[in-house]
Parts: sequence; structure tokens; C-alpha cells
Amino acid sequence: MLGAGYVGLELAQAYRRFGSRVTVIEPGPQPMGREDADVAAEIQRILAAEGIQFVSQAEPRNVHGRSGEDVRVTIRTPPGEQHIEGSDILLAAGRVPNTQDIGLEKVGVTLDARGYIRVNDRLETTAPDVWAMGDCAGSPQFTHVAGDDFRIVRDNLAGGSRSTRDRLVPYCMFTDPQLAHVGLSERDAQRDGIPVRVAKLPMSSVLRTEATDETQGFMKAIVGRDDDRILGFTMIGAEAGEVMAAVQTAILAKLPYQILRDAILAHPTMAEGLGSLLENVPPRSASVRVDQPLAATA
Repeated sequence: MLGAGYVGLELAQAYRRFGSRVTVIEPGPQPMGREDADVAAEIQRILAAEGIQFVSQAEPRNVHGRSGEDVRVTIRTPPGEQHIEGSDILLAAGRVPNTQDIGLEKVGVTLDARGYIRVNDRLETTAPDVWAMGDCAGSPQFTHVAGDDFRIVRDNLAGGSRSTRDRLVPYCMFTDPQLAHVGLSERDAQRDGIPVRVAKLPMSSVLRTEATDETQGFMKAIVGRDDDRILGFTMIGAEAGEVMAAVQTAILAKLPYQILRDAILAHPTMAEGLGSLLENVPPRSASVRVDQPLAATA
């Protein structure tokens, strides 16, 4: 597998469970390069325990053979050059928009430096009465975002004034267990100089897991230092996407974390763990410094 992003890891786990020997080759220092270090480390630990091999900081140099028969990939890593052999090679190194050589320039539709159609926050292109939506417009590459793009264009064509500004975009990687995230991450806060408080809870502390034995992973909440608002949430665990939706609702409503912390949540559910997680929010005097390195351990 060339690429350790979300699609690459979903397929890597699927093929491993089908019985294949799987090696994931990643040019960056960690899988899922946009995730916090502790999140990436936990996902890698879980998948490695299933027998998936990871090679990070690996630059593919050449490929020999034919996928489906015999292939050999030569990679350059800090320790030196390596050769990896297998029956198939899957490329999961990202997507580029299919916008070249289709005549867009003839109608006045311009592209940005990466080849995406240039749009404003109403999804209008540079040509009058021409709109773009989804991956080709540079939107986050998720089906649910393309669906929201459609609603924006539909309503604006009918005279509305909907915009992509300030959208709260959730995502879920459908490995087992799932990884779900919405809002701000520790990495985001550090990059943007936002003082926050961080709460974490291992999934083994969620009472539901005593019944299901699905104890891998953790929950993590990002809370504003001064206003108690929940700014972000990440979960690695069973039903993570469903639990995330509850937190997303709280973020959209701009609720202080104490409202969700003190809510009566049904027992025994995974969402019940949100109460215990938010009990771990440090007091207002504690915050993450913008120069503080992110921990890589759960």
C-alpha cells in the first residue's frame, strides 16, 4: 500500500483481514499526517498488532512487475534503500482533480495552482452563472461535504445566500475501531496559537466496553481555555462516528462542556463515556502552550 492516509489504512486493514500480508509505505514521519501524534500512534499500534507492517519516511524510487502478478517496490528510507516484494500494489497517495484539457479556459473558468476549479464561498466560479461543487472545487474530499456543496448551490440558485464559510466538517475513518474527528485538534491549536485545555479518556474506562470488550483507543476533547466551549473532539473506538455526532451538535450549539458533562446519558452506551471524558477537563488555569510539543502516547 503506497500511502498511509484514511483510504490507504481502511484498505490495508481489509486486505489484512482477508489474509494478505500487507506493508504500508508512507513518505511522511507518521500515518495520517494531519492527525495529532498520539492519534496516529494509536492507530498504527492497533493495525500493527493485526500484522500490518509500516515503513515511514519512505520515498518510493521505482516499481517493477505487474500488479496482480509480481511486484517489487524500491524505497529509500533513512537507514538506506529497501526492496519490498508482493503480488499487488495499491496506490493511495491522494487524488487530483480531473480538470485538465476539458476546455474550462474557453468559458472563463479558471483553476488554482493545484488544478482545482477556483470558486468563492458561494461555490461560484470565475465564469458567470457557472458553479462547481465537490472534489473538483477543492472541497474536503468527503461524500457528506459534496452533499452539502450541492445544498449550497441549489439554495443559491434559488436566490439564497448560503456559504461554505465556517463549516464544521466531521470525518470518520472506517477502520475497526473507527477514528472520528470534528473541530479543532491539538495540532491545530498549536499551529494557530489557540490556548486550550485537553481531556483524554481510554476506551477501557467507558463502561460499555465491559460488555463488548472493545477497549482499544481513546476519546479526546479540546476545550477553550477561557470560555469552556468544546472546540474539538477525536475518538478512536467502536461506534466513534456516532459518538462524534453528539459532540458535533454541542459544538454547533456553542455549549460549554459542563452541559454535556452533566447530561444523563443512557447506560450502557459508548456516548456515556463523554461524561467521564469531560470530567477530566483541566481547570481554566491550565492550558496547552503554543510552543508545547504534542505527546505521542495515549
